[in-house]
Amino acid sequence: MKTTQPIEPASRLDLAAIRVRLNGVRGQDYWRSLEEIADTREFREMLHREFPAGAFEWWDGLSRRNFLKMSAATMALAGLNACTKQPTREIYPYVNQPQGMVLGDPLYYATSMLMGGFATGVLAKSREGHPIKVDGNPEHPASLGGSSVWMQASILNLYDPDRSQTVTHNGDISTWALFLSDLDHGLDGRGLRFLTETVTSPTLAAHLNDLIKQFPGAKWHQYDPITRDNIRDGARLAFGEFVETHYQFDKANVILSLDADFLCAHPQRLRYTRHFADGRRVSGGRREMSRLYVVESTPTVTGTMAEHRLPMEGAAIEDFARQVAQQLGAQAEPGHNQFLDELVKDLRRHQGSSIVIAGEWQPPVVHALAHRLNQILGNVGNTVYYSETAEAQPVNQLESLRELVGEMKTGAVKTLFILGGNPVYTAPVDLDFGEHLKKVERSIHLGLGLDETGALCTWHVPETHYLESWGDARAFDGTVSLMQPLIAPLYDGKSASELLGVMKRQQPIQSDYEILRDYWRKQNPWPDFEAGWRKAICDGFIGGSGFGRKEVSVNSQTFLKTSQHNEGFEVIFRPDPNLWDGRFANNGWLHECPKPINKLTWDNAVYISPKAAERLKLTNNDNVKVTFQGRAVVGPVWVMPGQAENTITLPLGYGRARAGRVGDGVGFNAYSIRPSDAPWIGLGATLERTGETHLLVGTQTHFNVESAERQIYRDATLEELRASPDVIKKSVEEPGSEETLYYPKEYPYEGYKWGMSIDLTSCIGCNACLIACEVENNIPVVGKEQVHKNREMHWIRIDTYYKGSLDNPGFNHMPTPCMQCEHAPCELVCPVEATVHDSEGLNVQIYQRCVGTRFCSNNCPYKVRRFNFLRYTDYNMPNFKPMYNPEVTVRWRGVMEKCTYCVQRISAARITAEKENRRIRDGEVRTACQQACPAQAIVFGDLNTPGSQVAQLKSQPTDYSMLGELNTRPRTTYLAKITNPNSEAQQD
Repeated sequence: MKTTQPIEPASRLDLAAIRVRLNGVRGQDYWRSLEEIADTREFREMLHREFPAGAFEWWDGLSRRNFLKMSAATMALAGLNACTKQPTREIYPYVNQPQGMVLGDPLYYATSMLMGGFATGVLAKSREGHPIKVDGNPEHPASLGGSSVWMQASILNLYDPDRSQTVTHNGDISTWALFLSDLDHGLDGRGLRFLTETVTSPTLAAHLNDLIKQFPGAKWHQYDPITRDNIRDGARLAFGEFVETHYQFDKANVILSLDADFLCAHPQRLRYTRHFADGRRVSGGRREMSRLYVVESTPTVTGTMAEHRLPMEGAAIEDFARQVAQQLGAQAEPGHNQFLDELVKDLRRHQGSSIVIAGEWQPPVVHALAHRLNQILGNVGNTVYYSETAEAQPVNQLESLRELVGEMKTGAVKTLFILGGNPVYTAPVDLDFGEHLKKVERSIHLGLGLDETGALCTWHVPETHYLESWGDARAFDGTVSLMQPLIAPLYDGKSASELLGVMKRQQPIQSDYEILRDYWRKQNPWPDFEAGWRKAICDGFIGGSGFGRKEVSVNSQTFLKTSQHNEGFEVIFRPDPNLWDGRFANNGWLHECPKPINKLTWDNAVYISPKAAERLKLTNNDNVKVTFQGRAVVGPVWVMPGQAENTITLPLGYGRARAGRVGDGVGFNAYSIRPSDAPWIGLGATLERTGETHLLVGTQTHFNVESAERQIYRDATLEELRASPDVIKKSVEEPGSEETLYYPKEYPYEGYKWGMSIDLTSCIGCNACLIACEVENNIPVVGKEQVHKNREMHWIRIDTYYKGSLDNPGFNHMPTPCMQCEHAPCELVCPVEATVHDSEGLNVQIYQRCVGTRFCSNNCPYKVRRFNFLRYTDYNMPNFKPMYNPEVTVRWRGVMEKCTYCVQRISAARITAEKENRRIRDGEVRTACQQACPAQAIVFGDLNTPGSQVAQLKSQPTDYSMLGELNTRPRTTYLAKITNPNSEAQQD
């Protein structure tokens, strides 16, 4: 962890007073932060001053390290000179390729990205031979066109200058030829071991199995730090075998989540998000929606979408699941827990149309209970079904790693191949993987970077990025997904298939393309191989290759209770919603992306409940020592509303020592106390204050729209909407259209009239839109110090509004881009007319005119303009240029920036339409945020096109304008959040 930073004395939060205010003394329904409710000195200053203290200061401490760090974080492209040539082999675009490449015309290629071993289909945008944008493939069953923050930010990992650039031997620069020479000596299979992450690739699995046959005595081990062992073991406990469980959320009326973050952490997250949102939309006259119950220990993306959420220690959820099973199975009498009783009644009323899903972190018995509940409720075959697993070797990965470490300890392992992953950093601390790795005579690490594991291995080989290589993998449903390169390997990297291919001692050595093609030719999945092969590459997947349904039934045995005793705090480990398991630790976009819910940037924190903070007299930024099983880690506290009272959450992925210039030393390393016998939930932790502080920087209070007298966020229940369809419209009286400073009457838009609708019911706050906007519009990373001064440059922000009690509030997400006001307050005050209206209703920004007065930002009631204080990026550096979107003007310091509705995409569509002598079709223009949203919460289009989707949404009774009472007439409007609570169930 970095040295603690001195911070200005801050007002300590009086949590008891905050709780009193929320219990009725304070009249406001929604609140954004604890500081807002406490009305601290810092919050008042931030609220009433457009530019907080420090906004006019120059960048403090502009050291050589800070300069290199910001340069790398903003656009990691060093070393790309002369590397923009196309691969020597032909690659196939997603759409029909023109006869010859036309400079300036982008091409789109279908490929696949891996997370946790499972494939997600993507469309990569290429300009003159280099990829610049990644989005979901709408035809792929795992993505359905949606994106995650990791998918959007993966383009930066491709151009990361800290990627491995050469083969190393014992830390010294070497060559591929010398590695092959060394590999050719003494490789006879004795003591040969392979360690991979989760593998779903048919080709790679076949390679590994062939080598095990070729070298008797060789073994294949797997370990992924975000292990799914509980899911595997739970299925075996319930069915006697491992089968994969699939949920159809669009068909469910009632959903019970037992600590399952299926909208963020599940391998099928994008598909589930789309189906979950589809089951809750009430636009277009639909008046039915699902209801979500969540029992969880720490707030998650899924938990924020719940009508009824119950904070509960993770170790206690097993007992809760057993009580649900007892009441459902034995028709037992209701108990004294109203939440539980009403939940059971609701599940009974919706037999065959409900879902019970358990989280990856819950023990196997909870998963087995969830399977039993789904069977009791008749959900199997309706909303739940089972299939074979896409995993090539579904083993208990912790046991597999433990076996490997045992052999390393005894010296039985002579040659170890580590294909991807970083086990020295991520392996359970009690296994001491790094020390035992030193005992292996010859260790070979294949990785994108020379990380903690690569530094200890005999050989390190640079790995190709998924946008540089050929390969395959299965999606969660079994669909075979293909990868094809968009650019030649920047640093002469090798794929896992190429590395293993040299061990077959075949001459000539095959490329990854030849290995992939030869494997599928042998499988012969098509009558006409050439035609089928080309189509599969164009589509990005092999159609019809998903697994069919499998019939299984739950064992009748009684599932034994897991022994539990809780003294002190419960500690839980969770993947970070930005850095995941640490593999994205050198990605500046993800570091600066505000985390869902708490909006922290550039750090992880020790999350504790408000009651625990009161009891221990702790507040945000206080450093604490967390001790678990004799090991300790120090980190800063963040008080998390909605956290279970005695639960401590430690996010993984930080505290890296060899991530790169951006990620080294950021945050604390939670892996350092994560043991193999409690990888997710541990009991008996202690928490003590160190007396020091560490500055945590979040954006939750930034650009705060004063809302004490205003209804910024609007919602209603489904019952209220049915009783009064105009309940939202009635809540605020908006001024008439004739009350304007602009024209005596509304301007007649005879051509296009662009507008946007954002559905607050569907938005899950995942931040995919934020990163997509950053990539599309060349938005720079500014760094922690600048974010602390309110200088983040994001053109769209996701505001979180809390509602209700401090200990278990409701969570609400509100994407806030430029509202594109028809009566724009910013335009009246600009002295040089840098911000003006065009004939299609867009509030456009003319960068060449802007002189940086910031009057427009001061006059914007939505606080959605960003001033480029500093020269965060040198856009003239030749090796940076291939990364940027050439369709978007790059900006220098001293100008105001904001959302443009992706005007470059509108212009491209207009040119195409004019060539074909027609209007732009509805849906032909999709903004970057709209395209990325996995829930389809954002819709953009022409309001003058009859029947356009955006026009239909704006005619819905739930449509409203944020701060509509100001008569700014925003083109971006919202569909109010509609919830479907059980009126008989208690929230607390």
